[in-house]
Amino acid sequence: MTDAFYEKFQKELSLLSIDLEKSKLDKFYQYFEILVEWNKVMNLTTITEMDEVISKHFVDSLSLVKVVNDMDTKGYSMIDVGTGAGFPGIPLKIAFPQLQITLMDSLNKKVNFLNEVIEKLDLEGICAIHGRAEDLGRDVKHREQYDLCVSRAVANLSTLSEYCMPFVKVGGSFIPYKAGKIEDELAEAKHAVFLLGGKIEMTELFLLPGTEAERSLIKINKTSGIPKKYPRKAGSPSKEPLK
Repeated sequence: MTDAFYEKFQKELSLLSIDLEKSKLDKFYQYFEILVEWNKVMNLTTITEMDEVISKHFVDSLSLVKVVNDMDTKGYSMIDVGTGAGFPGIPLKIAFPQLQITLMDSLNKKVNFLNEVIEKLDLEGICAIHGRAEDLGRDVKHREQYDLCVSRAVANLSTLSEYCMPFVKVGGSFIPYKAGKIEDELAEAKHAVFLLGGKIEMTELFLLPGTEAERSLIKINKTSGIPKKYPRKAGSPSKEPLK
């Protein structure tokens, strides 16, 4: 099984022009095993079959290289908002150890899982924190403190931008992972992004290696400080998205 894991993973990584040494591939396999084991008693992901985990979790997470091409040399500070089972933050940390990563989730049991993965994989320069984006986005320890904010959370772009833009430094970027084509969603979110101090720089649409699934990465640059009134109180961004 491990040989099949390595063979498929390396093949799909090559399509992203990523080449990982054996020690990193070993950590990914260990992560896969911990994920499947914990998923038996806790709902972390509906995707547990090996080939799908490789493509739809690991390779999908690492596809960030399509819009940030210097992660292998820059020690960016990054926060992963609504990380769930650790995607994309943990795969990015394994592949690019110099990244300084904060994993954030609103469910404490998922933070417990993340801490176990961090400990068992002996990862350094990464931590998992429990909290809601609306609250932590107002905390001086996190507000406008990160070079990059990433999220694979399922929410419309206006809502997700209000969750995530408060964490990004001026000059940094928020990069959401989205499924499929997103032209309408982009158009609807353009003004919200502007209100939050951002500007959409680029959108990268691609087929996820090993699948027929369409993916989009949106790079939103933080061009000015975010107004103090954002993020609004918990629940507001999802109930009443900015327009």
